[in-house]
Parts: sequence; structure tokens; C-alpha cells
Amino acid sequence: MLQFIILTIAFQTFFLLVFDVFLKKETFFNWNRLYLISTAILSVILPFVKVESFKNVLPKQYIIKLPEVFIGEEVKETTTKVVTETIAPNVQYVFNWEVFLYVGMFLAAILFFFKIIKICWLLYKNPKSKIDRFNIIKLLNCTAAFSFFNYIFLGECLTEEEKASILKHEIVHVKQKHTLDLLFFEVLRIIFWYNPLVYMYQNRIMVIHEFIADAEAIKHENKSSYYQNLLSQVFQIKNISFINPFFKQSLIKKRIVMLQKSKSKQINLFKYALIIPVVLGMLIYNSSYAQEKNLEVIEEVVEIVKLEDTPLVNKLSRLSRQIQVQGNISDEENNGLELLLKIAKQDVLDSNLIGQVQTFMNRDPKTTLISKISDVFQQIQIQGNISNEEEKALKKLLVLTSNNGLNDPFFADIIDEVEIPYGVIAQPPVFPGCEDLKDEAQKKCTSNNIANHVNKNFNTKLSNDLKLTGKQRINVIFKINTDGNIIGVRSRAPHPELEKEAIRVVNLLPKMIPGEQKGKKVNVPYSLPIIFQVADNKKND
Repeated sequence: MLQFIILTIAFQTFFLLVFDVFLKKETFFNWNRLYLISTAILSVILPFVKVESFKNVLPKQYIIKLPEVFIGEEVKETTTKVVTETIAPNVQYVFNWEVFLYVGMFLAAILFFFKIIKICWLLYKNPKSKIDRFNIIKLLNCTAAFSFFNYIFLGECLTEEEKASILKHEIVHVKQKHTLDLLFFEVLRIIFWYNPLVYMYQNRIMVIHEFIADAEAIKHENKSSYYQNLLSQVFQIKNISFINPFFKQSLIKKRIVMLQKSKSKQINLFKYALIIPVVLGMLIYNSSYAQEKNLEVIEEVVEIVKLEDTPLVNKLSRLSRQIQVQGNISDEENNGLELLLKIAKQDVLDSNLIGQVQTFMNRDPKTTLISKISDVFQQIQIQGNISNEEEKALKKLLVLTSNNGLNDPFFADIIDEVEIPYGVIAQPPVFPGCEDLKDEAQKKCTSNNIANHVNKNFNTKLSNDLKLTGKQRINVIFKINTDGNIIGVRSRAPHPELEKEAIRVVNLLPKMIPGEQKGKKVNVPYSLPIIFQVADNKKND
């Protein structure tokens, strides 16, 4: 729910920004009306739309993130409780937040109900007449004028000339059903009562309505007398947000300015095409939201594993990340990676290869990936030679980009250390007993068994010894190697003892069926978030 609210507000902000900067001053009033209504609807729908093909805009999952495992007093009644999204907030907090939201909706609905009663009361107590199919309501002892659906309210203190002018204006509101627009935004105001952008939307659509009605009315009347009617009133208006008032002091100046403005050139209609890249960007962002969460896993790993990177290893890491982000590699970019592989394989560089590298580095313009490959070439030239660790890092990158990397004898010394990203691995590791299942069922079975293992073996009595309270988040990373063994277990937690316990429990996992890529057994990295819920001591008293 919170994600939906944030996305809706963000989308409405972008849509209104486009309107205010590019479209607001144009005289394409009906187009502006359509833009405001359609974008208001889109801002509510887009958070639910996810286009699968757009997910590839961000990198594939680099590490298998297992579902969060909850352990502790709150989950004693069940063997395991796995939450596949985010940490569940405190139940009481969620309840209060939702109650606050619904109470606001209820109060906004009550306010809307009283506004309807006010309109009904005006209809009931004032004299009525009919002109063609329009119902005219004479408002006693005032100069107010407004319309609501098929009803046109005119103050009895207006002169006949003023009534005739106003009637032409209000008939436009009725014919074009402007009341429906305002009621639509009134409903949004009830649902999104906390969102100021909805009020801004309604204000802008009301202004557009007045521009449309003015533009139609002056086709049959002298502009000068029409201006005079706008300026000569006492501005008695009804303070109701979903009616079209003729006399509204804050709008008079805008309406006169717009009436005097020359019509916008037709070529300016192309401005409305701006909505295409805006909506496209929103779809990409929303569709890639889950992918962004996967990137957070990489950051967790970086926090847990501190590497002493040399400049070359740093540049290789940036190159690796760019390849993940980009996904597809062009022929020119692939040529650079092949040159990098040739350099790695040759002990003595020949002049022909050096010339090819120089040509590659001097090409212009460069893509981001070509620039990062060039940075690696430049760093190798600066250093002159590379250390064993740097050579390993280079091989670990190239084994994944080379067509025959896993079967190339050149990579034999690092093949056992290579970590295959989960997004591209053909066969992930499997928990014993899950091997007869297929695809997603197999992955789910593995995740559930790991969760059960943690719940069963984690020493929850640590909470008493360490005097812990509330939720304790433990991030664990580990690898399943080519033999199916658990290796490289590391953890990060608020307390060292929790880190030790998490490492102990994960190391107790049984031997797995190793992952495979192109027929070769490979190492696969995992991330395991553990949420240790410590019961309130008062409950135990």
C-alpha cells in the first residue's frame, strides 16, 4: 500500500510538472482537459502495471536471495514462516496507519455528502424554470452564478444582460458535462485525501473548464461587454469544489488574459507527445522495481565482504557491473572483450595486438562499456604487469564473457572459484530430496528446506543471554561450491554472537546437489536474510 501511494504521488508530480511547464499556457483547452483527466487515471493505474520485457533494463539477479526467515517467539506455533517480500512492520503500527487512512476517507466522504446536501437544499428552496432542456434555478437575494449537471443557478440580483451572458457560458459547462470531471476528482479527493496533488489537479481542471466556456461564449458576444460582466460583480460564490462558478475572483485575471491571447500554433500540439516518454519511463521504473531490490542484495554483500581492491580490480569490477546492467553486448564491445582475453592469454604482447588495442581505445564515440574496457586496457599499460590476484579477477570476468569459457583449459585454475550469476545459471543448486521436482517447484522446495533448517537449529535462547529486544536482522551470504558443500559463510548482525550463530547454523546445512552451467558444475552465491524476533519480556511475566 505504501509503495502504491509513493508511486502515485511521484507519477502525478511528473504529469503536473509537464502540464505546468509545457501545456498550461496553450489555448488547446480540450486537449488540456483530456490530458489532466487521462494522466490522473494513469497515475492510479500505472503502479499496478508491470511489463515483463522492461525488467531487463536493470541487471539480472546477481545472487540468489532466499526468502526472509523469521525465527523467535512470534513464530513458535509454526515450524517456519517465510516472507518473500520485505520485513513485516510491527502489526500495531500497520493497523494504526491503516485506521488513520480510512478515517480520513470517511471524513472526506462525509464532507462530500454535506456538499451534496447543500446543492439539494438550493434546488429545493429556490424557484425553478426551464429554458429548452436546461433547468434554471433562481438564487434569491444574491448575484452568484454556477452550474451543476443540467442545473444552472443564477442570482436574482443579476441584470437581464448579465444573465444572458452568463447563461451562454454556463450552457457550455452543461453541454460538455464538466460536472462529471469535477466529481471524478472529488472521488479522488476522498480516496487520496492526504495527497495535495489531487487538489491541484481539480483546481487546474476547473480553470480549463472556465477557459473552454469563455472561448465558446465570446463567439456570440462582444469581448468588451463580456470582460465587463466578469469585472463588475460582487463575487458572491458558493464554496463548493465540484460546481462551475461563473464569478470566482481568483480566476478572473487568468480568464481575461487567456481570452486576449492569440491561438496557439498547431505545431505546438506535438508537446502532448511528451506524455509518451514520461509514461514509458514510469513503466520501466515500475516494472524494474523488483530488480532494484535485487541490487540491494549486492550492496548487502559488499557490506559483509570487504575487499582490498587494487586499481585494476576496481576497474574490472566496474566493467563486470556494466555488463550486468547492459545485458546485451554489441559486436564492437565484444571485440574489446576478445582483445582483453588475448592479452590475458599472452605472456609477451606482439605489436599487432598492441595496435589493435590502441585502435579500440581510440575509437570515437565510445559506448559506456567500451569506455570501461578501455579503462582496463589503460590500467594494464600503466602497471606493466599484473599480480596473481588481479589475474584471477581478470579470468573470473572473462570466463563469463567467453563463448567457451567454462570448457577452456586457460580458466582451469579458477573454474572452481567462478560464481555464476543466478540470472543466467542453467541449473541452480538443489536441496537433497528436491531433485525430482521441476524448475520453480524445485527452487521453492530448496528455499523452504533451508528455512526449516534455520528455524530448527538456530539457538533462540541467545536473546536471554544477550538481553536482546525487538527484531534483529541478520544478513548471511554463502556459496554452494562445485561439490555441493557450503563454503565462504559470512554474516552481518547487530551483535557478534548473532553473527557466529548464523554462521554455525548455515554451515550445518547438508551437502547440496551443485549448480551447473553448460554441463560444468559451478559455484553459486546465496544471500539469506534472517529476522530474529525477540518476544517482549513483559509477555513472559
